[in-house]
Amino acid sequence: MRVEFFRRQFDRQIAEAEYVLNPFEKLALPYLRGRVLDLGCGLGNLSVAAAANGANVTALDACENAVSDLNRRASQQALDIRAFQADLRGWHCAETYDAVACIGLLMFFERATALEGLRAVQHAVKPGGIAVVNVLTEGTTYLEMFGPEYHLFSKDELVAAFGSWECLHLREDEFPAPGDAVKRFVTLIARRP
Repeated sequence: MRVEFFRRQFDRQIAEAEYVLNPFEKLALPYLRGRVLDLGCGLGNLSVAAAANGANVTALDACENAVSDLNRRASQQALDIRAFQADLRGWHCAETYDAVACIGLLMFFERATALEGLRAVQHAVKPGGIAVVNVLTEGTTYLEMFGPEYHLFSKDELVAAFGSWECLHLREDEFPAPGDAVKRFVTLIARRP
């Protein structure tokens, strides 16, 4: 993952106080209740919104500047958020959560690591809990944010991984990107049996 790419982006957003939920976070928010894990939280906008709605949030991201800023905002607003810097490559969790959000993270790893991360997300969701997973998919032509390793998922690959779960929402989105490129996403919200 190109952490430096995001560090620069987050520094700009912090300086401009640009804290808005993206479309995927807006879709996820109603499903985030109880104990929530925000995996690859970035600036933590989703963590802040979930905690403001009463969730107890643990947030992890590789970018120290984003985690530091999230902890500052959580403290100022007296929100129930604990944010930590973590290398999420090969991450596994010993706990389970009512909801796990993993938005815009897994595609930054090579295929085997991305699929291992997807299984780790599933294992972090308690029975009856919710997983929200959002990834860039095949057909994405904007690759500036990637390092040498990445994995563009297929929609079928993501859906198949949650085959035994109850699919609550499945959405595909496409957005224009610089240089006449496009970003294609799939967002899946599913309940663990």
